[in-house]
Amino acid sequence: MRQSFKLLSTSSLLLMTLWSAGCATTTINSGLQAGDLPPVGDFTAENGLQFNIQPLNLATLPPPQVSRPTNDIYQLIASSKKKEYRISQGDILAINLVGYPDMNIASSSNNNSPASAGYPVDQQGFVQFPLVGRVKAAGLSVPQFTASLQSQLQRYLKYSDPQVKIINYRGNKFFIDGEVKQPGEFAIDDAPVSLYSAISKAGGATETGDSNSIVLNRNGRNYNIGLSDLRQIGASGNQIYIQDGDSIHVNSQDRNTVYVLGEFGQIEPVPILEQGLSLAQVLGRSKGLNSATANAAKVYVVRDNPNYQRTNIYYADMQSLTSLALANRFEMQPNDILYVDPTGLTRWNRVISALLPSTSAIRSVSSL
Repeated sequence: MRQSFKLLSTSSLLLMTLWSAGCATTTINSGLQAGDLPPVGDFTAENGLQFNIQPLNLATLPPPQVSRPTNDIYQLIASSKKKEYRISQGDILAINLVGYPDMNIASSSNNNSPASAGYPVDQQGFVQFPLVGRVKAAGLSVPQFTASLQSQLQRYLKYSDPQVKIINYRGNKFFIDGEVKQPGEFAIDDAPVSLYSAISKAGGATETGDSNSIVLNRNGRNYNIGLSDLRQIGASGNQIYIQDGDSIHVNSQDRNTVYVLGEFGQIEPVPILEQGLSLAQVLGRSKGLNSATANAAKVYVVRDNPNYQRTNIYYADMQSLTSLALANRFEMQPNDILYVDPTGLTRWNRVISALLPSTSAIRSVSSL
């Protein structure tokens, strides 16, 4: 009798523990759920954040977000002009004197001389040339330097006709990194380098690169450039020319991502590509709603913007085929969160599944 009472007490204790665990499972571990949201209007959550709930219909459908370049981009384009190349420190010049082959480097017997590969422009911007000595070169175009050198050679040569060209561009450089195939440092030669050609020199953007999120840093100032945004105003990346010292960073598409939670066929972030992303496309890329567990009447889009006081929550009833047309018009924005609630039966089944191991333990104890 005493043994039976002991077993009964043990079973009762386990049942009480199981019941308590079941309650905790229901309230804490049954998964994310929408909770008691009001059907429409403003409310303040327990965490203090303020929300605005809107049913998704044609009247509440947010207008398409039109992204346009800022004023500083317009100014950047207006001030970006093709410029004649100016000789810079570090450039290597080839200088030939027509009619005086003995003075040309190519005919020099001293091939070990550093000057045998050309005339370098020193850090002070000068070139050391026979007869005339140091000649100012940096900051001048090739025709300007040629005219200056010819004028100085006329004191020593009857027929001075120097032929000048740059054979190695070392002075003007730009830098590019981020989501490009070959990041690094690149020289700017006598052909103007546009933003397009700069990215091309780096092998182009990677598959995860976002061509609508490019940062150009010039003299410590950042310009946020989107190539598709430029096209909207009839402009192009070919109209922005790179200058010496510019740095370019191509951002990743990870910055433009929609996050998927809840009862989907596939749970993983969905990138927003250059052409945009609709709610219907997110549903498709996430392999649709889970037919066994999803509550199609409770599809939520949480859209937070730190610049605004309230966070918007849109909800749609996707049980109707006509809702797909509305979902196709709903344009997703970066950092949107798409959530689908589980059905009540699904939540209850998950609680039962959590309890079954404990009931097996009770049966084992009772059989002692």
